[in-house]
Formats: sequence, structure tokens, C-alpha cells
Amino acid sequence: MHPLDRATRLVRNADRSLTGRTDPAYANMVGPFGGVTAATMLNAALTHPERLGDPVALTVNYAGPLADGEFRIDAAPVRTNRSTQHWTITASQGDGVTTTATAVFALRRETWSSTETGFPQVPPAASLQRMQAGALAEWTKRYDMRFVRGGWPDGTKPDQEPDSVSTLWIRDDPPRPLDFLSLAAICDSFFPRVMIRRPRWVPAGTVSLTSYFHADAKRLAAEGERPVLGTARASHFGLGYHDQSAEIWSEDGALLATSHQIVYYKE
Repeated sequence: MHPLDRATRLVRNADRSLTGRTDPAYANMVGPFGGVTAATMLNAALTHPERLGDPVALTVNYAGPLADGEFRIDAAPVRTNRSTQHWTITASQGDGVTTTATAVFALRRETWSSTETGFPQVPPAASLQRMQAGALAEWTKRYDMRFVRGGWPDGTKPDQEPDSVSTLWIRDDPPRPLDFLSLAAICDSFFPRVMIRRPRWVPAGTVSLTSYFHADAKRLAAEGERPVLGTARASHFGLGYHDQSAEIWSEDGALLATSHQIVYYKE
């Protein structure tokens, strides 16, 4: 079983709740990597017998740290319309809620389409060196990351960069066909922008993450195990929080997902 599938695996209980377990392969500074938590929350709806269509939007709020071990997820469709379905999802340990989420699923149909955001002009993934995770959090070893710009601070950069942009090719390691679970996790795979703008490690973590999926399951399956291109930046830093927006592109220039999040930091 691929590490991502193992980490997002859920067992359905007699009371319709689900049980999951954290996986050390995706360990972060505190608790699991937020992307794998988002993917697990999404999986609770994806595997539900009443699910309708494909995910269009997912918002995950990280209310508190998730401790190593088992956790419970409750997921329910709160309203199902002719073409859309709205979900509430909650993860808990003991008597405390650790994560809340909402999701929108839909039956998608062919319509007129256009992408106003331009595909970044970048060299191919094979021409770039893979980032060496080294002493970084364990979850970073689950990804083949090849940075065009905005990589992890190595101590040789100035005290402050002119912007917080990162652009990189990324795919699961070991390789895994792209689907909604892997895409949801990749949407949170960018380092906090404060660590790129001011190149140093600081305590930081996602508080709320919203991802929008612009492709259906068939389009994602066509990607296979090829890397996707991610780019991320912030708009504002201050009072302990910064925003962070990202785009995920296919190799052939299709916009697969966009995400927006608010990040806590302490410096």
C-alpha cells in the first residue's frame, strides 16, 4: 500500500463514524502534515455511500494538534441538491475536536471554459535537481520536490527576500497516480511563506485551508504519475498571520487546483 493510502485509510464503524490512524511517514513538526490531514478529511466524504459526484471545494480548519494514534471522523452530507452536495466533517480524539471541514461535491458537466491565470514559464522537471530533505520534517521525504525558485532556506540567502514566491515541480514519492487525495495533500505542500520571505525557520502552521478543484476524476487520472507544477505566494504578513495562495498545474498547462490559506507564525 502506498504511504498516502495507508495514512488516509479509514475504517467505517457500526455507528457510521470512521476511525483513522496517524502515520509516521507523514509526521510534521507537531502532529501529522496538514496536507495528509486534509486528504483524510476529504476521504471521509469520498468513501461515503451517499457521496454524489466529485469534490469541487474543501475547507479544513485545524482547531488543535492531532496526537499520534487513532482518531475519529464524523462525516455527513447536510444537503443534497440535483447537482451539488454539501458536507460537514469533524475529526476528534478523546473528548476534543482537532479538525473541522466542509466540502462541496458536484456532478460536473461540460461547459465553456477558460483559464485567465497564465501557466508559469519553467524548465522541465527532469532538468532540475531534487530537493534534499535532510533534517526537514518526515513528510517532506514523501515528495519529489524540484524547485525553480523559492526553495527551503539554506542559510546563504539575505535577511529578507523581495517576495515570497515559490515555484516547483512536485509528485508523490514513491510515485502514485494523481487523484483527489493526492491533489488535496499537494495543495498544502508549500512551506509557510514567512520562511521564504524571511529565510529562516520560525514556528508556523496552517490554521485554515481552502482548496478548489478545477478538474474531475477522469482528468486527474489522465495525469498518471507525472509531476505537477505548484506555485505559491503571500499577499500580506502581520499581527501573527499571513495569507498564502497557490496554483497546481498539469505538465501540459491545465490548472488542476487553486488553494488559499491563513497561516499562524511567531517571530
